[in-house]
Amino acid sequence: MITIPYLTAVSTYFSYGLLFAFGQLRDYSRLLFDWWRTNNLQGYAPICLAHEDFYIRRLYHRIQDCFGRPISSAPDAWVDVVERVSNDNNKTLKRTTKTSRCLNLGSYNYLGFGSFDEYCTPRVIESLKKFSASTCSSRVDAGTTSVHAELEECVAKYVGQPAAIVCGMGYATNSAIIPVLIGKGGLIISDSLNHTSIVNGARGSGATIRVFQHNTPSHLEKVLKEQIAEGQPRTHRPWKKIIVVVEGIYSMEGEICHLPEIVSICKKYKAYVYLDEAHSIGAIGKTGRGVCELLGVDTADIDIMMGTFTKSFGSCGGYIAGSKDLIQYLKHHCPAHLYATSISTPSAQQIISAIQVILGEDGSNRGAQKLARIRENSNFFRAELQKMGFEVLGDNDSPVMPIMLYNPAKIPAFSRECLRENLAVVVVGFPATPLLLARARICISASHSREDLIKALQVISKAGDLTGIKYFPAAPKKQDEEKYGIKLD
Repeated sequence: MITIPYLTAVSTYFSYGLLFAFGQLRDYSRLLFDWWRTNNLQGYAPICLAHEDFYIRRLYHRIQDCFGRPISSAPDAWVDVVERVSNDNNKTLKRTTKTSRCLNLGSYNYLGFGSFDEYCTPRVIESLKKFSASTCSSRVDAGTTSVHAELEECVAKYVGQPAAIVCGMGYATNSAIIPVLIGKGGLIISDSLNHTSIVNGARGSGATIRVFQHNTPSHLEKVLKEQIAEGQPRTHRPWKKIIVVVEGIYSMEGEICHLPEIVSICKKYKAYVYLDEAHSIGAIGKTGRGVCELLGVDTADIDIMMGTFTKSFGSCGGYIAGSKDLIQYLKHHCPAHLYATSISTPSAQQIISAIQVILGEDGSNRGAQKLARIRENSNFFRAELQKMGFEVLGDNDSPVMPIMLYNPAKIPAFSRECLRENLAVVVVGFPATPLLLARARICISASHSREDLIKALQVISKAGDLTGIKYFPAAPKKQDEEKYGIKLD
């Protein structure tokens, strides 16, 4: 867990308090000046109550130029960021015709399949010509093509499960399938930092939800013991089923799940394991098969394996892999399969082709090179950031590395300074993170060269000095300069 320095916590609380006070003052001023204006919706309750959109109006609008920046190119190592201007103090932003060529540290393009690929792209174009851009139908009507059937077989084989089902949206894979797997009388035990798609899926299921401390197997076991002993609320009957939900790599922390210990505990207490590999499949492991391969966990011990195609495969959608009985059940009950339009055929072909490259089935070793490069790039970049004195979350081999900012004023300052130096980064604050734990989230790609990473380190080091986010003493630089032949800041 993150331990916030005392002075940093105090200054962050003070900053938010100041913003809140001035925001309230502006709200009261607006009431005084607007009381005489007529309202065309007399008798209606306000669709947005003042306290509900206070954060958007008084905090987010001040820095919204740091979010949702449009790009006009493929999400490769370098992207064209469209410049925007505002004439009303950031309340609205207008796109211009100007673009900035920026080094991309924000996209989930882990293996570099997000741009043109010599093997994948021609096959995707051919699929587009043959099947068109959309099936215009759900899977159970006329939305299943030969490519969809091939994709599900390919995914099942790749992740090491008997069968798989694919959905057109990664978020909906969790939010639509979890309620199908469990309902009233069931128990979901979820990691405290699981993705919002898991949270919403669990809430929509009607099952009882309990949370265990982030990535802490000992606390998971404690929660399991207590809940099995107590049983269902009021009746104290035994739970119909128990599902433990964890992620392979946590997207806001960059931490790798303690999967072997969690699987062992779940076996002991006869609980099912639901593993979300959105950020780990394709990105870690010797052959890109995710956290199970990296940590030596048998995929037969994972009851439900979930993943997305948006990160490592340069496409869209998600999958669930498991036993044949499970997948057959989902195909008859999952609304994302029954009612939603199926994943587009070109997108499905992109996934198949990317997996073939990763496995070397394209006749080259480019897949192995990509996996080796993302591992080297991630570990190099993380080590250098830590040497500079940044507080960096996450584990080695993880391509996700958050840099802690804490103070709300440092969110726009860091983002704007990086953009000024042609570096595109993603900054994240409340409500995506806890109030005190704002951060910049760096995503490393196999498409980044060593020169790209060194340039990024130079810019981030300069921005870190200007914004005061180097919370630890920097390591001696002489050894690094001799090793790489270049100053890192």
